[in-house]
Amino acid sequence: MSHFTAVLDANVLHSYPLTSLLLELAEARLFRPPWSADIHAEWMRSVQAARPDIAPAMLERRRAAMDAALPDACVAGYQRLIPALTLPDPDDRHVLAVAIRAKAQVIVTFNEKDFPASELAAFEIGAQHPDVFLRHLIDLNPATVRARVQAMLAAWKQPPNTAEQFIGFLERCGLPETAAALRELFAAG
Repeated sequence: MSHFTAVLDANVLHSYPLTSLLLELAEARLFRPPWSADIHAEWMRSVQAARPDIAPAMLERRRAAMDAALPDACVAGYQRLIPALTLPDPDDRHVLAVAIRAKAQVIVTFNEKDFPASELAAFEIGAQHPDVFLRHLIDLNPATVRARVQAMLAAWKQPPNTAEQFIGFLERCGLPETAAALRELFAAG
């Protein structure tokens, strides 16, 4: 199992296809993804606000599936750290607290500015955009990534269930480097 630990911020877990990709790669042991009940609650609120047509029970099933797939991922005991932490948005302190508690090397987030290096340095944690994070995983483990993406897409009944549909989706989500790397990977045969 990889000892590289990357906390997945709620904004990264908002999208089902992106979450699925990250969980596939975590299940392949390319990294360890801790999260918390607070991170779950945050992404679930975000999805519900953006997509009120999605039943809360579906989101709860997704949360339960995440916890079942990676039973050691849900971190506890981080709450006491929150009051001592400083971030531009105080509502993000719980994410940093999870990262500290889990001994993470990185927080994967679309909002890197919310996790300034000056505040994270004392904990030897960095913030990384998911495009950079995924590109590194692809570069380090191309065969594993390709196999896991193929298996994931083969199990899906609805789009984006082809490699090109999935890659296009990632590109539209702001992951151009990941999309380019996957296109190259799938073109290679």
